[in-house]
Amino acid sequence: MAEFLASIFGTEKDRVNCPFYFKTGACTHGDRCSRQHNRPTYSQTVLINHMYQSPVNLTLTPEMQRFGGISEEMLQQHFDDFFEDVYLEMDEKYGAVEEMNICENLGDHLVGKFKMVRK
Repeated sequence: MAEFLASIFGTEKDRVNCPFYFKTGACTHGDRCSRQHNRPTYSQTVLINHMYQSPVNLTLTPEMQRFGGISEEMLQQHFDDFFEDVYLEMDEKYGAVEEMNICENLGDHLVGKFKMVRK
């Protein structure tokens, strides 16, 4: 029985633990999710919700669309500036950065999510 439970932990077959939260650290259902969201007590990973404010979200308003939105070059420059600022600060405050991910997804549960793994 223990082997079976261990084999399904964090998968869709696991009816107790949320597989999406297990994989990404976020869940579409948030606090309304019927499954458990297990948060580790200690981790090399830093996860911050809604840290990156993408200009893409601003272009979704009718007012911004009238002005033609934002060019790809401006979007890339905004992202590059954010990435560099955050990388340098995290490296200085928390030590060497092994991996850094920034989510630009427009879904409420993932928008602006920032994840950093320390060495």
